[in-house]
Amino acid sequence: MVRRHELTDAEWEVLSQALSGRPRLDDRVVLNGIVWKLRTGTAWRDVPARYGPWQTLYTRFRRWALDGTFTRMLAAVQVEADTAGDIDWLVSVDSTVARAHQHAAGARKKGQGAGDEVHDHALGRSRGGLTTKIHLVCDGRGRPLGFVLTGGNAADCTHFEQVMDAIKVIRLGPGRPRTRPDHILGDKGYSSRKIRAYLRKRGIGHTIPERRDQRANRRRKGRTGGRPCGFDKQLYKKRNVVERCFNRLKQWRGIATRYDKTRESYEAAVTIASLFLWLNPL
Repeated sequence: MVRRHELTDAEWEVLSQALSGRPRLDDRVVLNGIVWKLRTGTAWRDVPARYGPWQTLYTRFRRWALDGTFTRMLAAVQVEADTAGDIDWLVSVDSTVARAHQHAAGARKKGQGAGDEVHDHALGRSRGGLTTKIHLVCDGRGRPLGFVLTGGNAADCTHFEQVMDAIKVIRLGPGRPRTRPDHILGDKGYSSRKIRAYLRKRGIGHTIPERRDQRANRRRKGRTGGRPCGFDKQLYKKRNVVERCFNRLKQWRGIATRYDKTRESYEAAVTIASLFLWLNPL
């Protein structure tokens, strides 16, 4: 009997193919424990004993996070969807903030002359405390194609190109991974000359509303201000899929509140949650 938050046989069959190294008999049990921990947001020490020693769960989670196992799992389900023609390339981009628990602070800083946590582990300090921002792009069915983690005080527009670079859907057989969507939807936070020029250069259509101050500035300049940006109000309504995507991701309590100290661990947690959005689409 499959318990709540555990892998079904179909899900395990897909994910087991991406496990690296010699397969272990308890891999499915361990992965179930990892998913249970992230779903509930509990501490590693409090994961039920039926999943094995918590030290084993944490060690396996870190190993798979660092060697790219979870990333390969996500890439595998995206490849399968793309091969079946199931990906809607009308994509939406946005960001959401996750409050960091007090236990998320204190990880060892990386590099020489590192500043605060925002440069090392995607933690930003503001009036509300430490937060992490998930910059994400999803397909037309609300499934993550790529994401980037930053501190919660980072502006959306400054990381737009990084998010776009995170789109890499590998294709079966010869050929490069697909990195370019057909059209992109974004809110006013992405309304900038740099972003629009970037999208035009790559031949990507976009629907991004112009900010009020930008419209006023353009009108003030008269003929030299340029033409108004095209905007399709009906098409823009489809941007709600990215909001629904965040809503589903934050049903995982380990995502809605960040408990992980390191960037790699929290990135792996978001990857696992994204993976299940592909396995169980809307």
